[in-house]
This record gives sequence, C-alpha cells and structure tokens, in this order.
Amino acid sequence: MTTAPTILWFRNDLRLGDNTALAEAITLGAPVLPLYIHDTNAYGAWPPGEASNWWLHHALKSLQSDLSALGGTLILRTGDSKKVLQEIIAASGAEQIYWNRRYAGSLRELDARMKRHFSDAGIAVKSFNSALLNEPHTVSTKAGKPCKVYTPYFKNVQDRVVEAPVDTPLDRLSFPDSFPDSEPLDALGLIPKKDWHKEFSEYWEPTEAAAHKRLDHFLEKRVTAYDQQRDYPEDAGTSSLSPYLHFGQIGPRQIIQALNSRTDATNEGAFIYRKEIYWREFAYNVLYHFPDTPDQPLQPAYANFPWESDSALLRAWQRGQTGYPIVDAGMRQLWQTGWMHNRVRMIVASLLVKHLLQDWKEGARWFWNTLLDADLASNTLGWQWSGGCGADAAPYFRVFNPMTQGQKFDPEGTYVKRYVPELAALPAKYVHAPWEAPDGLLQNAGIVLGETYPLPVIEHKAGRARALDAFSRFRKEPEPVS
Repeated sequence: MTTAPTILWFRNDLRLGDNTALAEAITLGAPVLPLYIHDTNAYGAWPPGEASNWWLHHALKSLQSDLSALGGTLILRTGDSKKVLQEIIAASGAEQIYWNRRYAGSLRELDARMKRHFSDAGIAVKSFNSALLNEPHTVSTKAGKPCKVYTPYFKNVQDRVVEAPVDTPLDRLSFPDSFPDSEPLDALGLIPKKDWHKEFSEYWEPTEAAAHKRLDHFLEKRVTAYDQQRDYPEDAGTSSLSPYLHFGQIGPRQIIQALNSRTDATNEGAFIYRKEIYWREFAYNVLYHFPDTPDQPLQPAYANFPWESDSALLRAWQRGQTGYPIVDAGMRQLWQTGWMHNRVRMIVASLLVKHLLQDWKEGARWFWNTLLDADLASNTLGWQWSGGCGADAAPYFRVFNPMTQGQKFDPEGTYVKRYVPELAALPAKYVHAPWEAPDGLLQNAGIVLGETYPLPVIEHKAGRARALDAFSRFRKEPEPVS
C-alpha cells in the first residue's frame, strides 16, 4: 500500500456512486486527490456549449458539496490538462492518476497522450469504464467491422450480461492532509453571460441525488406505459435523465440494474426504454469508430448534398418563429428549459433540413449550444439521422408533415399552447394550422397572422417539393471519390 496520493481525475463522471475509477482508487488504499480540469482546448471543434456549461457549473458545485461532506474537496483548475496534472503532481507528490475513459476522438487522443507522457515519467496511470454498458471496441459485426445499423448492434449486445454497478466504498475513502490550491468555481466562467438560462433552475436540479430521484419517479409512475406515452410531449412520459447521463451523475449500469429489479421483464414499456439506453450506446459506438461524423456525413455521398444557406430562415427556426406551431413550441421549450422532447426533436430537425434545406450541421451546432444534454455522440447520430446521411438514417425523402405530427402527438394542442401562448385561445382543431382558422375565430383569439404569430416560412407542400427536388438533383451527381 502506498501513502502517496492518487489523483482522481473527474471528467464526465461527476458522481460518487458506481464510479469505477474512484472505487479502484479507494481500494488502492492511498489518499485520494479529487481533481477537475476545465480544459476547453481538449474538445477540438466541439467545446461545450452555453447550456452544457450551466449544467457543469452546478454539477461541480454539487460534487464539491458531496466530497466536502466526506471530509475532502474537489480541486478545480483551468488550463492545459498536461500542465495542470504536472503542477498537481509536483504540489502533492502523487504517484498515480486514475480516470474513467472518454470516447470522442479528440478526448481519446488527449487521454492517450496523457497516459504515454505520465507513464514515461514514472506515474502509474490507469483508466476504467464507467460510462457505457459495452465499450465500442468490444462490439463488431460477424465480419469484424464496426456496426453501422442499430438493429444488428442491439442483437449483438442485448443478451450480454450487464455488469452490476460498482460499489464505491466511501467508508474507506481518505484524503491527503493538505490539498493543492484550487480555483473558485466562479473562476471557471461557466455561467453564460447572457441570462437566457435564468429559468433552467425551475426545471432542473443538476445533482447526483436528483438523478436518482428522477429515475425512481420514472420507474414508479411512467416506465410501464413508456411504449405508449413516450411520443406525447405534454404527457411527460420520458425519464428526462439525458443530462444526468451525459455528465455522469448517473450511469447506465445503475439504470439497467434498477430496470431489472423493479420492472417485469415482459413489460413492453420497460423493454422499449431499455432499447433507448442501448441507442445511446450505439451512438457512442458510431462516434468511436467514425470520429469525423460530427463534421462529416457517415455516408460520404452526402458531402455533395445541395444544402442552402439562409440566415433569416435559420434564425426563424432557432427562435421558434417558423409559423409551424409544433416546431415553434419545441424550439421555445429548448430555449426556456434547455431540453426538448425527443419526438419534437425529430419534427424540428425535419423542418430544418427538409422544408428549409439548411445543412444538418447548423441544427447540430444550435442544439449543441442550447441543449443541457448536448452529448456529441447522440447529437451527431440524431442530426445525421434527420439529414438522411448517417447510421440508421431516415431516407431523405421522408419529410415529416408538422401539422399531422402535431395533431397526432399533441391532439389537444396543450404542448403548443404552453410554449406558444399567442395561440392559447385557439381551439384544438386549428392550433396546429392556425392559417386554416376562420377570420372571426382568429380575431376572437386575438391572433393576427403575420403580426402576433408568423405565417409559415414556407408552405408545407412547397417545402416538401423543394426537398424532393434537391434530393433528385443530388442523386444525379456523381459520388465523391473516397
């Protein structure tokens, strides 16, 4: 047993429970030195967005509090990861660095460099899995190639035994007698300067305890009907655990264990929810094997797709001013709460890349900045799906009709009226297509189309026709030489 401290380098694993690196560091028997480094250069072209930084601020505050209750502290530093680690080693005499693995290309490369550098310097470096049920390098097709389609991926892994959550022996956790200097949390500059995030705290509590509270509520009240209710944005039929999963305040092993112990194995709702957890796994599988997909289509031919660039259309979409109520409700929900229901994510994405012919990467960038659960793997997979250019992609010629989608999944218009209050007095019959309402009804509802609420930025049939024409022109282009 060594007495030299072990640096526990926290990253996207901001929890004490089921934390493999932390558990192993405690088991080693040495004092543990918890560290978080805010290194924005480590993320390459995708540094965390404003909403993510808001969540990170509060998640770090919560982790600080949890560690303080155990007699420790979380050291916070900004700057280059290697330089900071060198400074912490010099100040503390640490002889080991433990961390949980990351899977995005730039972060994997950074971790590999750190492991080589510090190992060569005589520092023991060990990494662990705490983020996934099945790490990407453990899954392949029968031909030994990466899985590009979800269904075969799921069939490959669904019967694998899921490891139990790691029992973190916090009663054996010890800390050094003194800690290296730490920067104040506010010095990290994570809270956005513009206060558009001011309502986030009304909807979210970014703590490990809150993650488990949400899971408990979902399993008690929602999971058995998840297969029937998950597509209805007003019914709150989803778990809303995605931000907690992204920041590692709860782990997938914990969720699966809870599902197994608290639900009937034959329940369809629980089964479909389980598949959603594996969809997240699939997203990481694709990102790991195809690290360029945040910026390049998985299907190379789509690099030549005739996207258009229209800043006015893009801004109307971003601000929830498209004239399509279900789309505008979703975009305003995103702006107000930092989150959007998954069914609505598909609808708003379809409008952007199909009706408006804007590049899917524009949508991905906006989501990246405004979503609290902005996960590079899931965000990329979702937007490439909508753009028809990725894994399990919806065919580009599949164009969602925003009116029928709204009528089907928000039949009373409750969701729309919550986030688009201009339409609150409109009967459900017309709430998803207010331009079809009689003039007298619009007048009584206080609606002046084009003034109090916009007319559609493009008519649905015209938008669909334009999308199909673009697809037709694209198909006639020769495929790029790879």
